[in-house]
Amino acid sequence: MKNIKDYSISELKQELEKIGEKPYRADQIYKWLYKVNVTSFDEMTDLSLALREKLKQEFTICNYNILEKQVSSDGTVKYLFDILDGNAIETVVMEYKHGRTICVSSQVGCRMGCKFCASTGISFIRNLSSGEIVEEILAVEKDLDIKISNVVFMGIGEPFDNFDNVMKAIEIINSPKGLEIGARHISISTCGVVPKIYEIADRDMQCTLSISLHQANNEKRSAMMPINNKYNIEELMKACRYYIEKTNKRISFEYALAKDNNDNEQDAKELVNLLKGMLCHVNLIPINKIQDGKFSKSTNENIIKFRDYLNNQGIVATIRRELGSDIDAACGQLRRKRGEEK
Repeated sequence: MKNIKDYSISELKQELEKIGEKPYRADQIYKWLYKVNVTSFDEMTDLSLALREKLKQEFTICNYNILEKQVSSDGTVKYLFDILDGNAIETVVMEYKHGRTICVSSQVGCRMGCKFCASTGISFIRNLSSGEIVEEILAVEKDLDIKISNVVFMGIGEPFDNFDNVMKAIEIINSPKGLEIGARHISISTCGVVPKIYEIADRDMQCTLSISLHQANNEKRSAMMPINNKYNIEELMKACRYYIEKTNKRISFEYALAKDNNDNEQDAKELVNLLKGMLCHVNLIPINKIQDGKFSKSTNENIIKFRDYLNNQGIVATIRRELGSDIDAACGQLRRKRGEEK
């Protein structure tokens, strides 16, 4: 049966008309799903019993089970969710001064093969539907009895490899009738799927675009991120400049610092030369060591030197605060560990 959370408000109105119901019922159903966060049609008490029975016959409501939950001493919470088909995904909630941020997955596994990512250790299985992505937020809000204020698409999977479902999920997340999270509080990260950067620029969305860059040198980036063999740095930067020109929005470049790999002064100089003059921000990330991974975290001294060099050269750079270091916080770690145990 169809997951009712997969439908935008306009699509749900059309579905209701097909089964002989008034379109305005979609507004009521949306209220129960996204404002009240119910888990069954029986809880939708302002709908008639006949309509509730009809909904049960036509749709399911996706409700995740928690397979594992880890809570860090800094308040970060990591979930391993059973997504009801024998597969599992990870979702992380982090607490900041500006509110609670959720890091959602967009795929079961990932095709990109980035060498520093724990998701690389487990094969790609399938895309998540829009409703399955949204359910990550709903499941966390229900479990913790909180309201999420910021959403980042930086969990398992490449969002632009599941573009249509991610776009629809954002529509539901952003909708005043849905989760009502402002577009400026939604960030999408890509490792560099160039055609979709052009497409999202042309859509003129208000979401933040983040680029997983990690190297400013083609040879070294290709060794770290296979996507660079398909779309090299020059193509990626051309797309990024188009995005900035089209939207007048700043791009955030993610740069995970790995010891003796991309954290020396020459690397910093190459990065400055690459980004000079662009409307951008560099988010420096102390890399998470993964099991059997070749990359390890740079020293604190090198990370600070790298940041200071960029700032002194006119490139705004900050160091991402490390959260969840006492749990399996890196993308894919918990799912990978559980898979190995099985």
